[in-house]
Amino acid sequence: MKFELYNKKVPASIILIRLIVGMVFFIEGIQKFLFPDALGVGRFIKIGIPAPEFFAPFVGVVEIVFGFLLLIGLFTRIASIPLIIDISVAIISTKIAILIRSGFWAMAHETRVDFSMLLGGIFLLINGAGKYSLDKIFFDTESKKEMS
Repeated sequence: MKFELYNKKVPASIILIRLIVGMVFFIEGIQKFLFPDALGVGRFIKIGIPAPEFFAPFVGVVEIVFGFLLLIGLFTRIASIPLIIDISVAIISTKIAILIRSGFWAMAHETRVDFSMLLGGIFLLINGAGKYSLDKIFFDTESKKEMS
């Protein structure tokens, strides 16, 4: 199986997954800068992330940049990788404590969006951007051959 940036075999409706996952990451990244005490450095300090003054802005930039790439459908498969890592760290660093402290159902409730973002990111990594994307414009080699 050959890895390609654009996969022509996925339905056009994949744009809905791309928009959901991209928008959530993009907005969360921006909020790390708008509300640093609650969602940025302050939150990273509260949950015990080392070097929060570095990692909170770093994570914010990762979420903004790669979330935006998902929104426009550019380098979608590649952009999903740092976001999968980002959300995996978020789940491990925040939700396991809830599981230990409050049990499975409390953790399941708190993890619903994170888990959806994780699965959405994995889905986009596997399938790519879909028809309505910049990946199609730039990387659909079959369309380019037909035009020649």
